[in-house]
Amino acid sequence: MLYLLSILLDRLFAPAPLPARVAWLHGVTYAHRGLHGAGLPENSPAAFAAAIAAGYGIECDIQRSSDGQAMVFHDWDLDRLTTETGPLIERSAAQLGQIRLVGGEDTIPTLRQLLDQVAGRVPLLIEIKARPSTRIPAICLAVRRLLEGYRGPVAVMSFDPRISSWFARFSPHIVHGLVMSEEGSRTLFARTRRHLMLWRAKPDFLAYDVADLPSRFAAAQRRRGFPLLTWTVRSPELLERAARHADAPIAEAGGITHPPAAEEAGAA
Repeated sequence: MLYLLSILLDRLFAPAPLPARVAWLHGVTYAHRGLHGAGLPENSPAAFAAAIAAGYGIECDIQRSSDGQAMVFHDWDLDRLTTETGPLIERSAAQLGQIRLVGGEDTIPTLRQLLDQVAGRVPLLIEIKARPSTRIPAICLAVRRLLEGYRGPVAVMSFDPRISSWFARFSPHIVHGLVMSEEGSRTLFARTRRHLMLWRAKPDFLAYDVADLPSRFAAAQRRRGFPLLTWTVRSPELLERAARHADAPIAEAGGITHPPAAEEAGAA
């Protein structure tokens, strides 16, 4: 009875997207933070170039600089990925653009630089990082300004349902998704929380933790017409799981099915 009620409420508070709007999300392998590896740092122009050359879609992460610019970077702090330390948000875009990424020659790129590099050649997923203290309108506006006029398949997504909800309300023409992880919890409370997040986010698609697949919740939304992407696919076994239970993998390392074209050309 509760399951049937949840289905009815899902349809009411989170209607499925029009199929034509989200069809491009299906059947693509998205390189997680670009096609990174030796000499190709994650979320770097070099990793994005390798993904484009190999024909993969791209997934990237976005944070906001101190002066309100959208920067392509995963961590809250600079410590792991650069030789600098401290919170990224305390640096301006100009300062961040001078910081080299460890393991390569690139510096931290802006979203504008990434959009210019991709130029619509491959599908692009933009994960907007957020935490409770994040100024949601500020980061969403920073991304929206850059996406206005962009020609090519692109979507925004976030773990924070406030991000998808903001785009659903203020920029509904931009495809927006909800990133989810069950974290091994399938209690009644956890299931209810997932439905509440869905209703608040009003997404066009879901990006689901591959460790949680198969999932009754995810399968139900997929049957309703929501594309189901899955992350992070790092092995052939997880790639097989993604093929059975999702519409597209967000992958890296052993989850990538063949070497990038750029490396093949170099080896020759």
